[in-house]
Amino acid sequence: MKRILLVDDNEADRLLYRRYLGQTLGHERLELHEACSGEEGLAQFQTLQPDCVLLDYNLLDTDGLSFLEDLTQRFPAESLCVVMITGGGSEALAVRVLNSGALDYLVKGHFDQEMLCRTVRHAIEKNEWRQYVGRYHDELQGINQQLRDSLAELTEARRQLHERNAQLSAANHEVATRNQELSITNQQLARTNADLDNFVYAASHDLKQPVNNLRGLFEELRRSATFHDPDEAQVLRLIDDSLQGLHTTITDLAAVVQEQRQPDDQIDESVAVADILTEVLQVLRPQILKHEARIDTDVAELPQVQYVRSNLRTILLNLLANAIKYRHPARAPHVSIRTHLLGGQPVLEVQDNGLGINLERHGDKLFQLFRRFHPQASAGTGVGLYLVNRLVQSHGGRIEVESTEGEGTLFRVWLRG
Repeated sequence: MKRILLVDDNEADRLLYRRYLGQTLGHERLELHEACSGEEGLAQFQTLQPDCVLLDYNLLDTDGLSFLEDLTQRFPAESLCVVMITGGGSEALAVRVLNSGALDYLVKGHFDQEMLCRTVRHAIEKNEWRQYVGRYHDELQGINQQLRDSLAELTEARRQLHERNAQLSAANHEVATRNQELSITNQQLARTNADLDNFVYAASHDLKQPVNNLRGLFEELRRSATFHDPDEAQVLRLIDDSLQGLHTTITDLAAVVQEQRQPDDQIDESVAVADILTEVLQVLRPQILKHEARIDTDVAELPQVQYVRSNLRTILLNLLANAIKYRHPARAPHVSIRTHLLGGQPVLEVQDNGLGINLERHGDKLFQLFRRFHPQASAGTGVGLYLVNRLVQSHGGRIEVESTEGEGTLFRVWLRG
């Protein structure tokens, strides 16, 4: 349910917006509220905390920019999702509106129902993403501070080691009888310096390392400490879930960034599908054995495809991993993988007998970032299908999905357009 607040002193305009927006926005139900003045709009915002505000620039008791300023003084900026509706379309006014905190603006008489709905939906999605990034930005800031503290300690240790090296070198010239002892000491110091260099490099370039350190400390605490409060077990579980979630989020966000930064000139080659399947099955062998999964493959009709090898491997790895991850609890996983020509086009199909997906409810969100449909089944962030879809689309292909809840899912990947 999304709450939309219409702040406009013109009743006819409010009626038009209500008619345009209707009762739903995509698959989200709408709850529309109205205010005919700036004062009433502020009061309703305080009470409703709406997901989006449609704000008229010219109000009887104030103007849109003043209203926005009042909102930003009373509420956090990241909680505000405002679309300004102006009577004129000057570029200067648009810049002022956006700089004042509005996420978008529309000009009266220059938009239709489709544009209004699209603008409101995009503003809500942008604000939700901004809030999501903000939460993880705060967590990452804390980790970065720990990293900076560690680097400061390492820098001081390195300085001290360099000073001692200089002292030992001078002593080596003065006392010939201690050459052997100083040589051994220098070798030890050289190894220590190399270890410190490796650690500084890893700490500087691998954000996941501090999270792994925290998990190690947490596991040691849980193993060795004794707690008498029965509620401590719940607290420890929550800490463990938070650390795992942070690690998974960092890893998956890194995967998304890496995919988005891939060069556009990757070279297609003739790829043997059986070779890729062998690699993927080897990677997933522990999960296959653990869950007694049965994997059937049929690539006889289309044994070779023209594709970027690494991309095809990532597509197969994610689809097969999801098939095992979201298995049905009442039966062992059974996954069929097939390549063939359909209408003269190369097609890859991955079919499972798992939990299935309610496509009527979730079909439009299937490939969105951070969307998950069976959170109770397995931990994750919902990045896998997003990456698969991005890679398929980058080759001009598309994905079709057939699924029945409780029975399983078929992913049909058209490798080319």
